Amino acid sequence: MDLWNQLLGGFATAATPINLLWAFLGCVIGTGIGVLPGLGPAVTVAMLLPITSQVEPTASMIFFAGIYYGAMYGGSTTSILLNTPGETGTMVTALEGFKMAKNGRAGAALATAAIGSFVAGTIATVLVTLFAPVVADFAVTLGPPEYFLLMLLAFTTVSAVLGKSTLRGMTSLFIGLALGLVGLDQITGQVRYTGGVPEFMDGIETVLVAVGLFAVGETLYMALYEGRSTQDLNKLSSVHMTRTEWKRSWPAWLRGTFIGFPFGTIPAGGSEIPTFLSYATERKLSPHKAEFGSSGAIEGVAGPEAANNAAVTATLVPLLTLGIPTSVTAAILLSALQNYGIQAGPQLFTTSSTLVWALIASLYIGNVMLLVLNLPLVGLWVKLLKIPRPQLYAGILIFATVGVYGMRQSAFDLFLMLGLGLMGVVMRRFDFPTAPVVVGMILGPLAEAQGRNALSIGSGHWSVFIERPLSVGLLAVLAAVLLVPRLWRWWAHRRR
Repeated sequence: MDLWNQLLGGFATAATPINLLWAFLGCVIGTGIGVLPGLGPAVTVAMLLPITSQVEPTASMIFFAGIYYGAMYGGSTTSILLNTPGETGTMVTALEGFKMAKNGRAGAALATAAIGSFVAGTIATVLVTLFAPVVADFAVTLGPPEYFLLMLLAFTTVSAVLGKSTLRGMTSLFIGLALGLVGLDQITGQVRYTGGVPEFMDGIETVLVAVGLFAVGETLYMALYEGRSTQDLNKLSSVHMTRTEWKRSWPAWLRGTFIGFPFGTIPAGGSEIPTFLSYATERKLSPHKAEFGSSGAIEGVAGPEAANNAAVTATLVPLLTLGIPTSVTAAILLSALQNYGIQAGPQLFTTSSTLVWALIASLYIGNVMLLVLNLPLVGLWVKLLKIPRPQLYAGILIFATVGVYGMRQSAFDLFLMLGLGLMGVVMRRFDFPTAPVVVGMILGPLAEAQGRNALSIGSGHWSVFIERPLSVGLLAVLAAVLLVPRLWRWWAHRRR
């Protein structure tokens, strides 16, 4: 009963006029960003992070959450109409959705994507409501050794999954860890790694790094290496589904939801893997196999879209309960919380319960808003694609510059932002992932503090990490993540 009282309290907070306005703005901006290829929620939230110095915490987190899942809705529009995914999570949608659009069924494809996103987002939000407090209660029992190993697991999976190779992922992670160590030592107060530059005494702002790597880096990369899209827009049919298409879609929505949710809750699970799994499942189970890859099968749009949105919603479970981000955007949301001096983790449900439950309630509200926005306004979103690239990216650069300068009114921050943007261009050019940099920078200092606390508890002996069953279990999972893929590849090579 207490759970439902807290959720009702969350709805009372989220349903205030100002918070509803922020949720609506987030959904609109997020959907628009999802429609624009090359941009995404990580870039947008990073660019808008400076508003945290002006806006109340609950309102800004509702706003950022709206951008996050709004972008996942919007990404399906360009996947279906242009065969150009606005987000990596909607890549699979393009496989069947674009073929449906070419055969005059764009309306049905867009409708099943929007309704499937709504169904999956709502079910996943119910699961977050039910399981996030349980995970938080369990997390209270964790000590410094377990937290250190959890963060080590996050480092390992992020670097292994997000990079083209483990070496590239680990390199990006160590760059982030190095940036996180600049400034004053948390425990001793010793100045370290500043190179004699006074501006580094307070450390490097996470917001600045996120804006530099994502907003500025993405803009410069697109200006330097990406040409203009020459693809013609498919003609939109009416946005409705036949009775048969409804019958074929709803089982795919449910299967996609329950495939996507678990992946969102694990470190670096992402939405790419569950969308591919959902597509493979639908292709295997569908009685209309001939439509796959030819005229376009509606199940191949419905399932992956549901899996994508369920995975996105599920990222809130580890983010809020453990303070561990499982996606790039979740990492930037974590830095937004830190800007307010709020530490995500098991105590968050006690210390900031109003914010947490308002955020969860806003997911229900936002899903309804997005359904209303996506069905009738598809034609409007498509017109955003006609904005010339030079003007679009020039605007992003101006916005990022003003936002970063507004944080501390420091010209040094602007030069640092530009330097990080150039580093982001080089990293992307040579396939080094940028997400591990942000994760390393945010979690690095926390992992250092927990590791040192654990060693203090164990009187300096490393055996403290194998004295408790949960620590041993986490070490076993860590070893499996590192060894199993290599052993699998070795075994497959031997068989060939």
